[in-house]
Amino acid sequence: MTERTRAFALFSGLAILVALVFAWLGVAYGVRMMVEAACFALIALGLTIQWGYAGLFNTGIMGFIAIAAFVSMIVSYPVNGLFWEGHGPGMLARAGLFLIIGACATYLVSQCTRIGVPKKLCNLLTVMAAAATYLVVQSALDPAAALIESEARFVGGLGLPVWLAWAAGGAAAGALGWSMGRITLGLRADYMAIATLGIAEIVKAFLKNADWLTKGTLTVSPLPWPVPTPNELGFVLSRSAYLSVVAVLIVVTYVLLERAWHSPWGRMMRAIRDNEVAAAAMGKDVNRRRLEMFVLGNIIIGVGGAALITFTSIFDPGGFTPLNHTFLIWVMVILGGSGNNLGTIFGALLVYIIWTMSEPAALFLFEQGAYWSERLFGLEAPGDLATRALQMRVFVIGLAITLVLRFAPRGLLPEKDVRYE
Repeated sequence: MTERTRAFALFSGLAILVALVFAWLGVAYGVRMMVEAACFALIALGLTIQWGYAGLFNTGIMGFIAIAAFVSMIVSYPVNGLFWEGHGPGMLARAGLFLIIGACATYLVSQCTRIGVPKKLCNLLTVMAAAATYLVVQSALDPAAALIESEARFVGGLGLPVWLAWAAGGAAAGALGWSMGRITLGLRADYMAIATLGIAEIVKAFLKNADWLTKGTLTVSPLPWPVPTPNELGFVLSRSAYLSVVAVLIVVTYVLLERAWHSPWGRMMRAIRDNEVAAAAMGKDVNRRRLEMFVLGNIIIGVGGAALITFTSIFDPGGFTPLNHTFLIWVMVILGGSGNNLGTIFGALLVYIIWTMSEPAALFLFEQGAYWSERLFGLEAPGDLATRALQMRVFVIGLAITLVLRFAPRGLLPEKDVRYE
Protein backbone atom coordinates (compact mmCIF):
# COMPACT_ATOMS: atom_id res chain seq x y z
CA MET A 1 0.00 0.00 0.00
CA THR A 2 1.43 3.38 -1.00
CA GLU A 3 1.66 6.27 1.41
CA ARG A 4 -1.15 8.20 -0.30
CA THR A 5 -3.44 5.17 -0.37
CA ARG A 6 -2.75 4.47 3.31
CA ALA A 7 -3.46 8.10 4.25
CA PHE A 8 -6.67 8.13 2.21
CA ALA A 9 -7.88 4.91 3.83
CA LEU A 10 -7.09 6.10 7.35
CA PHE A 11 -8.71 9.52 6.93
CA SER A 12 -11.74 7.90 5.29
CA GLY A 13 -12.13 5.62 8.29
CA LEU A 14 -11.73 8.63 10.58
CA ALA A 15 -14.46 10.49 8.67
CA ILE A 16 -16.81 7.54 9.14
CA LEU A 17 -16.01 7.49 12.86
CA VAL A 18 -16.76 11.21 13.15
CA ALA A 19 -20.04 10.74 11.28
CA LEU A 20 -21.06 8.04 13.75
CA VAL A 21 -20.32 10.37 16.66
CA PHE A 22 -22.45 13.10 15.08
CA ALA A 23 -25.30 10.65 14.51
CA TRP A 24 -25.14 9.25 18.05
CA LEU A 25 -24.61 12.35 20.21
CA GLY A 26 -25.82 15.16 17.98
CA VAL A 27 -24.30 17.92 15.89
CA ALA A 28 -23.61 20.35 18.76
CA TYR A 29 -21.61 17.75 20.70
CA GLY A 30 -19.80 16.56 17.59
CA VAL A 31 -18.71 20.06 16.56
CA ARG A 32 -17.46 20.78 20.07
CA MET A 33 -15.44 17.58 20.01
CA MET A 34 -13.93 18.46 16.63
CA VAL A 35 -12.94 21.96 17.81
CA GLU A 36 -11.10 20.54 20.81
CA ALA A 37 -9.51 17.83 18.65
CA ALA A 38 -8.34 20.47 16.16
CA CYS A 39 -6.75 22.52 18.96
CA PHE A 40 -4.93 19.41 20.16
CA ALA A 41 -3.82 18.73 16.57
CA LEU A 42 -2.20 22.17 16.46
CA ILE A 43 -0.44 21.48 19.76
CA ALA A 44 0.70 18.09 18.47
CA LEU A 45 2.23 19.73 15.39
CA GLY A 46 4.38 21.77 17.76
CA LEU A 47 5.51 18.64 19.57
CA THR A 48 6.30 16.76 16.36
CA ILE A 49 8.69 19.58 15.43
CA GLN A 50 10.58 19.01 18.66
CA TRP A 51 10.49 15.22 18.79
CA GLY A 52 10.03 14.19 15.17
CA TYR A 53 12.32 16.82 13.65
CA ALA A 54 14.96 17.35 16.33
CA GLY A 55 14.65 14.42 18.74
CA LEU A 56 13.98 16.71 21.75
CA PHE A 57 12.17 14.93 24.59
CA ASN A 58 9.86 17.63 25.97
CA THR A 59 7.70 16.47 28.89
CA GLY A 60 6.79 20.01 29.94
CA ILE A 61 4.09 20.63 27.33
CA MET A 62 1.62 21.44 30.09
CA GLY A 63 3.74 24.38 31.21
CA PHE A 64 3.86 25.92 27.75
CA ILE A 65 0.10 25.53 27.31
CA ALA A 66 -0.49 27.08 30.73
CA ILE A 67 1.74 30.12 30.17
CA ALA A 68 0.26 30.71 26.70
CA ALA A 69 -3.28 30.44 28.06
CA PHE A 70 -2.43 32.85 30.88
CA VAL A 71 -0.94 35.48 28.56
CA SER A 72 -3.84 35.07 26.14
CA MET A 73 -6.28 35.60 29.00
CA ILE A 74 -4.47 38.74 30.21
CA VAL A 75 -4.37 40.25 26.71
CA SER A 76 -7.98 39.52 25.69
CA TYR A 77 -9.94 39.70 28.97
CA PRO A 78 -11.86 42.98 29.54
CA VAL A 79 -10.17 45.76 31.47
CA ASN A 80 -10.73 45.80 35.24
CA GLY A 81 -11.45 49.44 36.07
CA LEU A 82 -11.13 48.88 39.82
CA PHE A 83 -7.52 47.80 39.38
CA TRP A 84 -6.48 50.80 37.27
CA GLU A 85 -8.25 53.26 39.56
CA GLY A 86 -6.42 52.00 42.66
CA HIS A 87 -2.80 52.03 43.83
CA GLY A 88 -2.02 48.59 42.42
CA PRO A 89 -0.49 49.69 39.08
CA GLY A 90 1.99 51.99 40.78
CA MET A 91 3.11 49.34 43.24
CA LEU A 92 3.47 46.78 40.45
CA ALA A 93 5.51 49.27 38.41
CA ARG A 94 7.80 49.70 41.40
CA ALA A 95 8.28 45.92 41.69
CA GLY A 96 8.86 45.72 37.93
CA LEU A 97 11.52 48.42 38.14
CA PHE A 98 13.32 46.49 40.85
CA LEU A 99 13.14 43.39 38.67
CA ILE A 100 14.64 45.16 35.66
CA ILE A 101 17.45 46.68 37.73
CA GLY A 102 18.16 43.35 39.40
CA ALA A 103 18.15 41.45 36.12
CA CYS A 104 20.58 43.94 34.57
CA ALA A 105 22.83 43.77 37.61
CA THR A 106 22.77 39.97 37.57
CA TYR A 107 23.70 39.93 33.89
CA LEU A 108 26.58 42.35 34.44
CA VAL A 109 27.87 40.26 37.33
CA SER A 110 27.70 37.12 35.16
CA GLN A 111 30.10 38.78 32.70
CA CYS A 112 32.76 39.53 35.33
CA THR A 113 35.05 36.83 33.94
CA ARG A 114 35.92 39.30 31.20
CA ILE A 115 37.75 41.48 33.72
CA GLY A 116 39.77 38.62 35.17
CA VAL A 117 37.49 37.30 37.93
CA PRO A 118 37.77 33.49 38.31
CA LYS A 119 34.82 31.62 36.81
CA LYS A 120 33.78 29.88 40.03
CA LEU A 121 33.74 33.15 41.93
CA CYS A 122 31.81 34.77 39.09
CA ASN A 123 29.19 32.01 39.21
CA LEU A 124 28.85 32.44 42.98
CA LEU A 125 28.42 36.20 42.65
CA THR A 126 25.81 35.68 39.91
CA VAL A 127 23.77 33.35 42.14
CA MET A 128 24.00 35.85 45.01
CA ALA A 129 22.88 38.71 42.74
CA ALA A 130 19.93 36.65 41.46
CA ALA A 131 18.93 35.70 45.02
CA ALA A 132 19.13 39.34 46.15
CA THR A 133 16.99 40.38 43.17
CA TYR A 134 14.37 37.78 44.05
CA LEU A 135 14.19 38.90 47.69
CA VAL A 136 13.89 42.59 46.79
CA VAL A 137 11.23 41.99 44.14
CA GLN A 138 9.27 39.68 46.42
CA SER A 139 9.33 42.22 49.25
CA ALA A 140 7.85 44.81 46.86
CA LEU A 141 5.37 42.39 45.25
CA ASP A 142 3.76 40.97 48.40
CA PRO A 143 2.11 44.21 49.58
CA ALA A 144 1.09 45.00 45.98
CA ALA A 145 -0.61 41.62 45.64
CA ALA A 146 -2.44 42.02 48.95
CA LEU A 147 -3.64 45.49 47.96
CA ILE A 148 -4.85 44.34 44.53
CA GLU A 149 -6.80 41.43 46.00
CA SER A 150 -8.49 43.72 48.51
CA GLU A 151 -9.28 46.53 46.05
CA ALA A 152 -9.95 44.85 42.69
CA ARG A 153 -9.78 41.07 43.28
CA PHE A 154 -7.30 40.69 40.39
CA VAL A 155 -5.58 42.78 37.75
CA GLY A 156 -7.95 41.98 34.89
CA GLY A 157 -7.00 42.10 31.22
CA LEU A 158 -6.17 44.53 28.45
CA GLY A 159 -9.28 44.06 26.32
CA LEU A 160 -7.35 43.52 23.07
CA PRO A 161 -8.48 41.33 20.11
CA VAL A 162 -8.35 37.57 20.59
CA TRP A 163 -6.10 36.95 17.57
CA LEU A 164 -3.54 39.26 19.16
CA ALA A 165 -3.93 37.38 22.44
CA TRP A 166 -3.20 34.06 20.72
CA ALA A 167 -0.09 35.54 19.09
CA ALA A 168 1.04 36.88 22.46
CA GLY A 169 0.43 33.46 24.03
CA GLY A 170 2.56 31.78 21.37
CA ALA A 171 5.31 34.38 21.88
CA ALA A 172 5.23 33.81 25.65
CA ALA A 173 5.51 30.04 25.19
CA GLY A 174 8.39 30.60 22.77
CA ALA A 175 10.16 32.91 25.24
CA LEU A 176 9.75 30.34 28.01
CA GLY A 177 11.05 27.68 25.62
CA TRP A 178 14.10 29.83 24.82
CA SER A 179 14.97 30.29 28.50
CA MET A 180 14.38 26.58 29.20
CA GLY A 181 16.29 25.55 26.11
CA ARG A 182 19.33 27.55 27.14
CA ILE A 183 19.42 25.44 30.30
CA THR A 184 18.22 22.01 29.20
CA LEU A 185 19.41 21.48 25.62
CA GLY A 186 22.89 20.65 26.84
CA LEU A 187 21.50 17.78 28.92
CA ARG A 188 20.91 14.19 27.86
CA ALA A 189 17.39 13.25 26.81
CA ASP A 190 16.36 11.77 30.18
CA TYR A 191 17.69 14.74 32.16
CA MET A 192 16.03 17.15 29.75
CA ALA A 193 12.71 15.37 30.28
CA ILE A 194 13.03 15.74 34.05
CA ALA A 195 14.00 19.42 33.77
CA THR A 196 11.13 20.36 31.44
CA LEU A 197 8.64 18.46 33.60
CA GLY A 198 9.86 20.27 36.71
CA ILE A 199 9.69 23.71 35.12
CA ALA A 200 6.16 22.98 33.86
CA GLU A 201 5.05 22.17 37.41
CA ILE A 202 6.65 25.41 38.64
CA VAL A 203 4.69 27.41 36.06
CA LYS A 204 1.44 25.69 37.08
CA ALA A 205 2.11 26.26 40.79
CA PHE A 206 2.84 29.95 40.24
CA LEU A 207 -0.32 30.54 38.20
CA LYS A 208 -2.43 28.58 40.68
CA ASN A 209 -1.21 30.56 43.70
CA ALA A 210 -1.00 34.07 42.18
CA ASP A 211 -4.58 35.03 43.07
CA TRP A 212 -3.95 38.71 42.32
CA LEU A 213 -2.93 37.79 38.78
CA THR A 214 -5.09 34.80 37.81
CA LYS A 215 -7.79 34.54 40.52
CA GLY A 216 -6.19 31.24 41.45
CA THR A 217 -8.69 28.41 41.83
CA LEU A 218 -11.66 30.78 41.41
CA THR A 219 -11.00 30.84 37.62
CA VAL A 220 -11.43 33.65 35.11
CA SER A 221 -14.43 33.54 32.78
CA PRO A 222 -15.94 34.08 30.30
CA LEU A 223 -13.03 34.48 27.94
CA PRO A 224 -13.84 36.35 24.71
CA TRP A 225 -13.97 34.40 21.43
CA PRO A 226 -12.54 35.37 18.03
CA VAL A 227 -15.97 34.61 16.53
CA PRO A 228 -19.55 35.30 17.71
CA THR A 229 -20.40 33.35 20.85
CA PRO A 230 -23.17 30.74 21.23
CA ASN A 231 -25.38 33.44 22.78
CA GLU A 232 -25.22 35.29 19.46
CA LEU A 233 -25.27 32.52 16.85
CA GLY A 234 -26.26 29.38 18.72
CA PHE A 235 -24.09 26.45 19.70
CA VAL A 236 -23.72 24.81 16.30
CA LEU A 237 -22.98 27.90 14.20
CA SER A 238 -20.63 29.53 16.70
CA ARG A 239 -18.67 26.32 17.27
CA SER A 240 -18.53 25.73 13.53
CA ALA A 241 -17.09 29.21 13.03
CA TYR A 242 -14.52 28.53 15.77
CA LEU A 243 -13.64 25.22 14.09
CA SER A 244 -13.08 27.07 10.81
CA VAL A 245 -10.61 29.46 12.48
CA VAL A 246 -8.61 26.62 14.05
CA ALA A 247 -8.72 24.62 10.79
CA VAL A 248 -7.20 27.58 8.93
CA LEU A 249 -4.40 27.74 11.52
CA ILE A 250 -3.73 24.02 11.07
CA VAL A 251 -3.62 24.28 7.27
CA VAL A 252 -1.27 27.29 7.33
CA THR A 253 0.99 25.63 9.90
CA TYR A 254 1.02 22.35 7.97
CA VAL A 255 1.93 24.01 4.65
CA LEU A 256 4.72 26.07 6.21
CA LEU A 257 6.16 23.07 8.06
CA GLU A 258 6.07 20.90 4.94
CA ARG A 259 7.91 23.54 2.92
CA ALA A 260 10.48 24.00 5.67
CA TRP A 261 10.97 20.25 6.14
CA HIS A 262 11.74 19.73 2.44
CA SER A 263 14.09 22.72 2.25
CA PRO A 264 17.86 22.73 2.89
CA TRP A 265 17.07 23.79 6.45
CA GLY A 266 14.96 20.66 6.90
CA ARG A 267 17.73 18.46 5.52
CA MET A 268 20.11 20.04 8.00
CA MET A 269 17.73 19.30 10.88
CA ARG A 270 17.38 15.68 9.79
CA ALA A 271 21.16 15.39 9.70
CA ILE A 272 21.44 16.79 13.23
CA ARG A 273 18.70 14.48 14.50
CA ASP A 274 20.13 11.35 12.92
CA ASN A 275 23.84 11.98 13.59
CA GLU A 276 24.71 15.09 15.53
CA VAL A 277 28.41 14.23 15.64
CA ALA A 278 28.64 14.14 11.85
CA ALA A 279 26.58 17.33 11.59
CA ALA A 280 28.86 19.11 14.05
CA ALA A 281 31.88 17.89 12.08
CA MET A 282 30.36 19.59 9.02
CA GLY A 283 30.35 22.90 10.88
CA LYS A 284 26.72 22.98 12.05
CA ASP A 285 25.93 24.60 15.41
CA VAL A 286 23.92 21.71 16.86
CA ASN A 287 22.73 23.37 20.08
CA ARG A 288 21.71 26.55 18.30
CA ARG A 289 19.66 24.66 15.71
CA ARG A 290 18.02 22.56 18.39
CA LEU A 291 17.15 25.71 20.26
CA GLU A 292 15.48 27.01 17.10
CA MET A 293 13.35 23.87 16.87
CA PHE A 294 12.52 23.97 20.57
CA VAL A 295 11.36 27.59 20.40
CA LEU A 296 9.44 27.12 17.14
CA GLY A 297 7.66 24.06 18.47
CA ASN A 298 6.70 25.87 21.67
CA ILE A 299 5.31 28.83 19.74
CA ILE A 300 2.94 26.49 17.89
CA ILE A 301 2.11 24.67 21.14
CA GLY A 302 1.36 28.04 22.73
CA VAL A 303 -0.99 29.14 19.95
CA GLY A 304 -2.82 25.81 20.08
CA GLY A 305 -3.03 25.95 23.87
CA ALA A 306 -4.39 29.49 23.80
CA ALA A 307 -7.01 28.45 21.24
CA LEU A 308 -7.99 25.45 23.38
CA ILE A 309 -8.45 27.42 26.60
CA THR A 310 -10.24 30.24 24.80
CA PHE A 311 -12.74 27.74 23.44
CA THR A 312 -13.50 26.39 26.92
CA SER A 313 -14.04 30.06 27.90
CA ILE A 314 -12.57 29.42 31.37
CA PHE A 315 -9.00 29.97 32.55
CA ASP A 316 -8.44 27.57 35.45
CA PRO A 317 -4.79 27.18 36.55
CA GLY A 318 -5.70 24.01 38.43
CA GLY A 319 -7.19 22.46 35.29
CA PHE A 320 -3.83 21.88 33.63
CA THR A 321 -2.82 18.26 34.21
CA PRO A 322 0.07 16.18 32.88
CA LEU A 323 -2.36 13.47 31.78
CA ASN A 324 -4.46 15.70 29.53
CA HIS A 325 -1.87 18.28 28.49
CA THR A 326 1.33 16.22 28.15
CA PHE A 327 0.78 12.46 28.05
CA LEU A 328 -2.22 12.58 25.72
CA ILE A 329 -0.35 14.78 23.24
CA TRP A 330 2.60 12.40 23.23
CA VAL A 331 0.22 9.55 22.45
CA MET A 332 -1.17 11.55 19.53
CA VAL A 333 2.27 12.10 18.03
CA ILE A 334 3.50 8.54 18.58
CA LEU A 335 0.32 6.91 17.31
CA GLY A 336 0.04 9.14 14.24
CA GLY A 337 3.72 9.01 13.34
CA SER A 338 6.40 11.35 14.66
CA GLY A 339 8.16 13.31 11.95
CA ASN A 340 5.10 13.16 9.68
CA ASN A 341 2.91 16.26 9.92
CA LEU A 342 -0.07 14.58 8.27
CA GLY A 343 0.31 11.60 10.57
CA THR A 344 0.42 13.90 13.58
CA ILE A 345 -2.85 15.57 12.57
CA PHE A 346 -4.48 12.17 12.02
CA GLY A 347 -3.17 10.85 15.34
CA ALA A 348 -4.43 13.91 17.23
CA LEU A 349 -7.92 13.65 15.78
CA LEU A 350 -8.15 9.88 16.28
CA VAL A 351 -6.76 9.84 19.81
CA TYR A 352 -8.97 12.68 20.99
CA ILE A 353 -12.07 11.04 19.53
CA ILE A 354 -11.13 7.80 21.30
CA TRP A 355 -10.42 9.73 24.50
CA THR A 356 -13.77 11.54 24.35
CA MET A 357 -15.97 8.69 23.18
CA SER A 358 -14.54 5.92 25.36
CA GLU A 359 -16.54 7.17 28.36
CA PRO A 360 -20.03 7.22 26.79
CA ALA A 361 -19.30 4.02 24.86
CA ALA A 362 -18.10 2.24 28.00
CA LEU A 363 -21.10 3.54 29.98
CA PHE A 364 -23.46 2.25 27.29
CA LEU A 365 -21.83 -1.19 27.37
CA PHE A 366 -21.83 -1.25 31.18
CA GLU A 367 -25.52 -0.35 31.31
CA GLN A 368 -26.39 -3.01 28.76
CA GLY A 369 -24.35 -5.58 30.65
CA ALA A 370 -25.98 -4.59 33.92
CA TYR A 371 -29.46 -4.79 32.38
CA TRP A 372 -29.00 -8.25 30.93
CA SER A 373 -27.11 -9.55 33.97
CA GLU A 374 -29.95 -8.52 36.23
CA ARG A 375 -32.60 -9.86 33.86
CA LEU A 376 -30.94 -13.21 33.13
CA PHE A 377 -29.02 -13.98 36.30
CA GLY A 378 -30.50 -11.66 38.91
CA LEU A 379 -27.20 -9.88 39.53
CA GLU A 380 -27.34 -6.34 40.87
CA ALA A 381 -25.11 -3.84 39.08
CA PRO A 382 -22.70 -1.57 41.00
CA GLY A 383 -23.90 1.95 41.67
CA ASP A 384 -20.79 3.65 40.29
CA LEU A 385 -21.01 2.65 36.63
CA ALA A 386 -20.46 6.26 35.49
CA THR A 387 -17.22 6.52 37.47
CA ARG A 388 -15.97 3.21 36.13
CA ALA A 389 -16.81 4.28 32.58
CA LEU A 390 -14.78 7.47 33.05
CA GLN A 391 -11.80 5.40 34.18
CA MET A 392 -12.00 3.36 31.00
CA ARG A 393 -10.49 6.33 29.10
CA VAL A 394 -6.97 5.56 30.26
CA PHE A 395 -7.38 1.83 29.60
CA VAL A 396 -8.65 2.36 26.05
CA ILE A 397 -5.87 4.85 25.22
CA GLY A 398 -3.28 2.49 26.70
CA LEU A 399 -4.66 -0.39 24.67
CA ALA A 400 -4.63 1.70 21.48
CA ILE A 401 -1.03 2.83 21.88
CA THR A 402 0.05 -0.72 22.77
CA LEU A 403 -1.53 -2.16 19.63
CA VAL A 404 -0.03 0.54 17.43
CA LEU A 405 3.45 0.09 18.89
CA ARG A 406 3.13 -3.68 18.39
CA PHE A 407 1.95 -3.65 14.77
CA ALA A 408 3.12 -0.20 13.55
CA PRO A 409 6.10 0.86 15.69
CA ARG A 410 6.68 4.03 13.65
CA GLY A 411 3.04 5.11 13.80
CA LEU A 412 0.05 4.71 11.51
CA LEU A 413 1.48 7.25 9.06
CA PRO A 414 5.24 7.04 9.60
CA GLU A 415 7.81 9.52 8.40
CA LYS A 416 8.78 8.90 4.81
CA ASP A 417 12.42 7.95 4.41
CA VAL A 418 14.26 10.45 2.21
CA ARG A 419 17.10 9.14 0.09
CA TYR A 420 19.59 11.33 -1.73
CA GLU A 421 21.54 10.09 -4.72
